[in-house]
Amino acid sequence: MINHPVFHVEPWCLREKALDLDLLAQTESVFALSNGHIGWRANLDEGEPHGLPGSYLNGVYESWPLVAAEAAYGLPQSGQTVVNVTNGKLIRLFVDDEPFDVRYGTLRSHERVLDFRSGVLRRRAEWVSPAGAAVRVTSARLVSFTQRAIAAIRYEVEPLDGPVRVALQSELLANEQLPADTGDPRHGMDIDHPLVQEFHAAHDQVAVLVHRTARSGLRIGAAMDHLVDGPDIRVESQSFADGAVVTAAAVVAPGQRLSVIKFVAYGWSGVRSLPGVRDQVWAALTAARQAGWDGLLAEQRSFLDDFWDCADVELDGDAEVQQAVRFGLFQVLQAGARGENRPIPAKGLTGPGYDGHAFWDTETFVLPVLTLTAPDAAASALRWRHGTLPAALDRAAQLGLAGAAFPWRTIHGEECSGYWPAGAAAFHINADIADAVIRYVDATGDTEFAQGTGMELLTHTARLWRSLGHHDAAGRFHIDGVTGPDEYSAIADDNVYTNLMARKNLLAAATAAESYPDRARELGIDAEESAGWRDAAESMYVPYDEALGVHPQAEGFTRHRVWDFASTPPDHYPLLLHYPYFDLYRKQVVKQADLVLAMHLCGTDFTAEQKTRNFGYYEPLTVRDSSLSACTQAVIAAETGHLSLAFDYLGEAALMDLQDLEHNTRDGVHIASLAGSWLALICGFAGLRHHDGLISFAPRLPEGLTRLTFTLLFHSQRLRVEVTQQSARYQLADGAPLEITHHGTKFTLEPGHHQDHPIHRVPARPRPTQPPGRAPEPRQASGPPT
Repeated sequence: MINHPVFHVEPWCLREKALDLDLLAQTESVFALSNGHIGWRANLDEGEPHGLPGSYLNGVYESWPLVAAEAAYGLPQSGQTVVNVTNGKLIRLFVDDEPFDVRYGTLRSHERVLDFRSGVLRRRAEWVSPAGAAVRVTSARLVSFTQRAIAAIRYEVEPLDGPVRVALQSELLANEQLPADTGDPRHGMDIDHPLVQEFHAAHDQVAVLVHRTARSGLRIGAAMDHLVDGPDIRVESQSFADGAVVTAAAVVAPGQRLSVIKFVAYGWSGVRSLPGVRDQVWAALTAARQAGWDGLLAEQRSFLDDFWDCADVELDGDAEVQQAVRFGLFQVLQAGARGENRPIPAKGLTGPGYDGHAFWDTETFVLPVLTLTAPDAAASALRWRHGTLPAALDRAAQLGLAGAAFPWRTIHGEECSGYWPAGAAAFHINADIADAVIRYVDATGDTEFAQGTGMELLTHTARLWRSLGHHDAAGRFHIDGVTGPDEYSAIADDNVYTNLMARKNLLAAATAAESYPDRARELGIDAEESAGWRDAAESMYVPYDEALGVHPQAEGFTRHRVWDFASTPPDHYPLLLHYPYFDLYRKQVVKQADLVLAMHLCGTDFTAEQKTRNFGYYEPLTVRDSSLSACTQAVIAAETGHLSLAFDYLGEAALMDLQDLEHNTRDGVHIASLAGSWLALICGFAGLRHHDGLISFAPRLPEGLTRLTFTLLFHSQRLRVEVTQQSARYQLADGAPLEITHHGTKFTLEPGHHQDHPIHRVPARPRPTQPPGRAPEPRQASGPPT
């Protein structure tokens, strides 16, 4: 999409120079605004035409029966899907009674710009109505990071040729009609008329609606207020069951403008009364009016200045990736900044893809980035997981297991996957959550979190592993019948990723119990249980194929028949849309990095030689039918010396949505892949690893990049790293001295000082092959932005 001529490559914004209706749904996703609580797709202000309307509140869902063709014990009984809540974006324009619709009349020009530093989406258009009246329309839209319940729009109309009669209709609209289902299983379920009206009112320039979801029983409030400016304006308002309209009308001459500032407040609750929710949005609206439009803009810029000061990544050598990595960081921040104990869905709040569910990729790909750039947001997401612990404990008990079995996909905490091989059997989600706890505590030193939320999550996940696995006659600990990250394999014994992550989980839980004995007693952990965790971890079986000299993804994987890649047509990818899972499960074909992901997250469990051999073995088998794969393959490609290949994978991860590589950006952006562009750069080319309170780097750049500079937070200290082809510079802004390892050499960095360390080139390795037609697009070094 970014290769389309309407898009420009710029370092700090995403700019669309003309409107292409064929790209409308995709651009609604990439230009979407969110703060982790409210999500607004970038639908045109006037509402039509649209690709996919969307306004979302994090945690608001509707439930629906999950009916299995054949009933079986333990299958989830209901699903959950994100709800398109009341649309507060709508501002319809009428010019001499004709609606502004880009499909009619003449659209002379149209530009949209999403600025990553201001957090504002700006639009400018010139349009001539079918009757010949020419107007200029400008708008600016934000979803506030500082006032989490608030979104706002400034909309202006200016005649260009002669006086015109202008009417602006600002609306709240519930139960919007949605487009027909695309048939793509990744899209999610559309529920018709999900909101039941409970209250509506309008007076002067203010309106409020309150609805509830029929099955899940969630109450949603939306309110709007306006500041209107222009010549001799008449304002009217009305409300009805599913909507409210405030209309401002005036005759406007050239040189004059009709301007509307619209404040929109949202709130929801599963327990508060109708008056409580109504008053909640009134109060938020009052605070927004007090700040005013200029105040909201200033607050937004200040919030983002603070974020970029701790999170920015600068690149020399590839302007496209420079833009894309900042776009990715901005979207990751939008997904989690103000979630405040709510999930980070796979698509954030940019679209309804995957039903708005959160998966394991939050903890594995998104939280590592937030932990080192916006740690409060990472802690918030983990507190949401902790809040779902009662449902996870019940699920484990239903499955006959101890501890907690967290869901494969969910919004509220209950398992929503009706396909048990990818749901109930994907137990690695428990270790992924534990790993996110370990990384967060290690990077922040947050002992209060470690003893509270963190220790409880570690404890209940460790109990799950101890009851799920077993010792064989030789004393080895096995975890059988599970599904790892690769979704083209299922119900396997001793999946290496699962076993190694479970081992890390068990050891961390035992260490926490020893470190915080009082808390351990509160959680019912005794010496015998803790010793059992260590015993299981230390005797964990890790399969290894001696004949091939590689780790099988799971026991027996390397003896399976290899998928017939040569006979697979290019248009049959992704394979899941063209072949039965039965056939995929019994072949050597990998949807996404699995064993390779284990080498990233559990790197100390593999030798350098094993990593090289394993990577070479799995590259020809991995088809990357998942957006989660390229970033991990980039990290390990860089570590094993394949810098050019890593650069190509970086481009794929970073441009996943800007080039719509998975052909489903229309349903929302891929938050984990966008986070993965940061992982590919910082964990790949900078070689970042951290554990046990220590941080290390092994930087090497590919030929296409001449400089990589980034900042991260470690133990509340800002560490700035600048990498070139020849050396790396480390600079600590403040705080206490920090011990760092550079390519195996330890040194102590004093605050306010920098140290330079050399980077020695290594010989290039022969490039491994990928399945036919599945090699990543080669990156070509690009100059400065246009």
